[in-house]
Amino acid sequence: MSKPNYSGTYHMVEQDNMDSYLAALDINFALRKIVCLLKPTKEITHDPATGAMKIRTLTTFKNFNMDFTIGKEFTEDLGPVDGRTCQTTVSWEGDKLVCVQRGEKEGRGWTHWLEGNNLHLEMRVQGIIAKQVFKKAD
Repeated sequence: MSKPNYSGTYHMVEQDNMDSYLAALDINFALRKIVCLLKPTKEITHDPATGAMKIRTLTTFKNFNMDFTIGKEFTEDLGPVDGRTCQTTVSWEGDKLVCVQRGEKEGRGWTHWLEGNNLHLEMRVQGIIAKQVFKKAD
């Protein structure tokens, strides 16, 4: 069975528990408040044949780029997020993309999945879960 193609541009429409998630990453109070007000856009380029994926998270404050191949571990520079690096692997679990980020913080990672025109993102660290929902642009 073929995997879904995540390619597209998505705009955030919902967010839940982001402040607690950022606090668990030791992000200072002022920066957490700014981040919680942002409405990011995700631009995803995905080649299902090779597993190559690029995720661009764009905001008016700061952008974050992630380039990887599904199933291959890489060193991820999370400097724009919290100043850390970690060993990251993104793998398929059914039709969901599951990311494990091994480093200073326990249980860190995220899961992306598609439901219709919505891209869901669940971010995890130290037992804290934040959720975002993005709607695909026309």
